[in-house]
Amino acid sequence: MEAPQHLPLSPGTVIAYSGISPAPWRNGGGVTRQIASGKLGLSGNLVTVPGDDWDWRLSIADVESEGPFSAFAGMARILTVIEGEGLAITIDGVEQRLDRYTPLLFDGGAVTSATLPAGPIRDFNLITRTGTVNGQVGLVELSPEHPRKLVAGQLGVLLKGQARLQDGDSGERAMGRYDTVVGGGESPLAISGSGLLAVVSLESGGA
Repeated sequence: MEAPQHLPLSPGTVIAYSGISPAPWRNGGGVTRQIASGKLGLSGNLVTVPGDDWDWRLSIADVESEGPFSAFAGMARILTVIEGEGLAITIDGVEQRLDRYTPLLFDGGAVTSATLPAGPIRDFNLITRTGTVNGQVGLVELSPEHPRKLVAGQLGVLLKGQARLQDGDSGERAMGRYDTVVGGGESPLAISGSGLLAVVSLESGGA
């Protein structure tokens, strides 16, 4: 049997949100759009793999009704509400309010459920395999005067506003809302504009 193919996510690759098909949840509580998933290469670059053999995954979900979360044993999750007025999340019996644009790190294997006190929400999710990939999500206010650089192992997701990607090889390109760009390259990519950018950083190691 051949080994699974690893496909690099080349620096400057833009994943258009408009081109991602939604997948309904089994319980009918919402839909998920998977942005990208894969592993880390030997040099820290991002590679995709077929199927569910991934060590990190990015997705955006529309949550339309309350209920339990899917369990991801051996994984760490970072959840950020990006539309709506927040949710009430219960993790292993402890409830807390999660407001918009506040990343929350928790154990993917924990018993987790959520209610929607102010109605449906949309959230941004990073899941990483504990002990293999360490992930972080930082929210950055974009500025026209001070472009945000993205290095190898990073992805940028435009959560709101307008932005332009400055790539030494391809010039400038516009980014739409929820578009994702892969960082790295000989000359670090830079994103400028006015809005909010989620910077996802992935590196080898434990959480």
